[in-house]
Amino acid sequence: MFFLDFEDKLENLNTEKEILIKSSKVKNIDISSKIKTIESKELKELEKIYKNLSPWQIVKISRHPKRPKTLDYINNLFTDFTYLSGDRLYSEDKSIVSGIGKIGNCSFMILGNEKGHDMETRIDYNFGMAKPEGYRKSQRIMKLAEKFQLPLICFIDTSGAYPGKDAEERGQAEAIARSMQISLNIQTPCISIIIGEGGSGGAIALGASDRVLMLSNSIYSVISPEGCSSILWKSSDFSEVAANSLKITAKDCLNLKIIDEIIEEPIGGAHRNSHILFDKIKNSILNNFQSLKLSKFNDLKILRNKRYLDYFI
Repeated sequence: MFFLDFEDKLENLNTEKEILIKSSKVKNIDISSKIKTIESKELKELEKIYKNLSPWQIVKISRHPKRPKTLDYINNLFTDFTYLSGDRLYSEDKSIVSGIGKIGNCSFMILGNEKGHDMETRIDYNFGMAKPEGYRKSQRIMKLAEKFQLPLICFIDTSGAYPGKDAEERGQAEAIARSMQISLNIQTPCISIIIGEGGSGGAIALGASDRVLMLSNSIYSVISPEGCSSILWKSSDFSEVAANSLKITAKDCLNLKIIDEIIEEPIGGAHRNSHILFDKIKNSILNNFQSLKLSKFNDLKILRNKRYLDYFI
């Protein structure tokens, strides 16, 4: 188990429990009552910590290495998933996963940023930072969703689009803007779910939807706290100050009417008891889809565009 810096008491309790378990195997003694006592303390400590999280602590939780990623949600929410790859122009960008899957008898087109779980897969998925070919693949998938009248589900988890020279040379900004334009105008229901980080235009490219949902310990911001700190103070030393000022938490975004719903994570974050969270997200997707499919496609398009224009008024 990976513990964050503000979970030191939990780490100590976990270490104590592991030592007892190891000792009991060697000495063949019953320690069940002691384990229950420690687990009770762990639960109380979890509730205490996660009841009063600061924005900076939420930033750290949203980036937790064990936090479920897009492929985890795809594998646990959908059946009969079929991958769709490539932008039909340059190459396949693995940082954006796409395909068709089912929840029950309902078919969905699916898009999502994938970060990976270890160093090897993170490098393979470019840490969830898409290049122009990734956003052009997104555009293709969005058009397919409209063509086959399939609702579109987007999982957002990226610190932002890839900022490298090669990406800029291939039209990164245009690819992001075009993705937003297509998302705003396709005539099919769209639902976006921020499952970790929702950073900058790289997130908005998949977030211009009819419904935007956020996990309770995720973040959504025009810039990362570190980026904001570097611009304002010429140093990353003020990242915590920036995080506390940017209004990046799910509660902030709901109050500002940037999102529509918060999906509460289990106590301790999405990386603990994630099966509970999978059920919540599945129910939320189905409920929102049922609501959206009652509207005409053109009405959805009009309301979607008005929603995003209102951001700037």
